[in-house]
Amino acid sequence: MITIREHGSVRELQLDHPPANALSPDLVDALERAVSAAPGEGVRGLVISGAPGMFSAGLDVPHLLTLDREAIATAWRNLYVLLKSLATSPIPIAAAITGHGPAGGIVLALFCDWRVMAEGNWKIGLNEVQVGLPLPPVIFKALQRQVGPRQAERLAVGGLLLSPTAAAACGLVDGVVPAERVVERAVEWCQSLLTLPPEAMAMTRREARADLAALFDWVFDRELDQVVESWWSPEAQTVLRGLVERLASKKAK
Repeated sequence: MITIREHGSVRELQLDHPPANALSPDLVDALERAVSAAPGEGVRGLVISGAPGMFSAGLDVPHLLTLDREAIATAWRNLYVLLKSLATSPIPIAAAITGHGPAGGIVLALFCDWRVMAEGNWKIGLNEVQVGLPLPPVIFKALQRQVGPRQAERLAVGGLLLSPTAAAACGLVDGVVPAERVVERAVEWCQSLLTLPPEAMAMTRREARADLAALFDWVFDRELDQVVESWWSPEAQTVLRGLVERLASKKAK
């Protein structure tokens, strides 16, 4: 589910779970393993990319709706483990957002160091409220860290989806480039850090990201319990199942 490409000392991890790179439990596990393994394999920077036009459509809702309570709890816990691995990685990580990146797509990017998005008619944003799910606290805090308190409130409460230009304007992404250059630009960003004195860069980066890493310092069982309960709420189940039915109807046509 991950295609690996080497760009010198920078490794690209391309999500490879057609058609929408939806974050199934298997994809989450594969990406976490790849992120965690890279530093020990001599990799000095990572780029996480997607398919042209589709970075990730977020959680694999059709699949997750088939799971029981225990499996859902495991899926959410493993997603948090992946986010912690991104937040605490000893090497820089850039997100090359190659197209649409709603919900879980932008969540992955928020825990990376830097985000560049492809120009085009794509949408990105934390639209969890639109599908009946409250935004989990650790994700809201990462959003707040990225765009500031007022913008985080606006984006999260409204469940807004933004164009690449609007996302850059509010700081949700750090840059927008032509689609054919998005991976190249992410690799360039990583390589620019690697030209710096390595110990000074690594120590300063670690200090700069300490607040993000600290989100995972405490035992978050209570938060995960709340997230799982929200998943099983009547409102969320009704909205999510309606979404899946509409998607199935579109495919049938």
